[in-house]
Amino acid sequence: MSVLVAYASRHGSTEGIARRIAATLTEQNRPALARSVLAVDGFSDHEAVVVGSAVQHALWLEEAVTFVRRFEDELAVRPVWFFSCGPLGVERPDVISPPVWRVARPPDLTDLIQAVGAREHRVFHGALDPRTLGYRERAARADPAVLDELPAGDFRDWAEVDWWAQRLAREMRWLCTRHPAR
Repeated sequence: MSVLVAYASRHGSTEGIARRIAATLTEQNRPALARSVLAVDGFSDHEAVVVGSAVQHALWLEEAVTFVRRFEDELAVRPVWFFSCGPLGVERPDVISPPVWRVARPPDLTDLIQAVGAREHRVFHGALDPRTLGYRERAARADPAVLDELPAGDFRDWAEVDWWAQRLAREMRWLCTRHPAR
């Protein structure tokens, strides 16, 4: 089962997670390719898809939502998983107040999950390098209240990303035994 890991990344954190997922899947004998959602024009070479997006202002990036809507029919006939990359800091996503799964799940993500039959939505911590920010983002971050919510650093938990990708590989193996045509 070959896998496409499609991502929408603003400053590289989500791209890094997508590339790590693809590498881990490949190590687990599930050939995978990580590509920007903007560079994908179809799925003919991929039996499964993982879609990830950075979360900004509690929303998936527009290009990720557009990607899922554009390929809704093709995604609906494949195993699909979603992930979000957005919270910064070291708090576990399930104990952040409000819970990060609520913050990182834009209103239409539930609709997208249902439309394509996504098997799961996972939330990962992100990274923030202030040098990658644009003028408006740097200006917003200068506000002390915003600075507390946007700490600089790499908060990605690579062991968690690897664990999830390994779990996906096991699930894909199981799917192949149940549905050999996939």
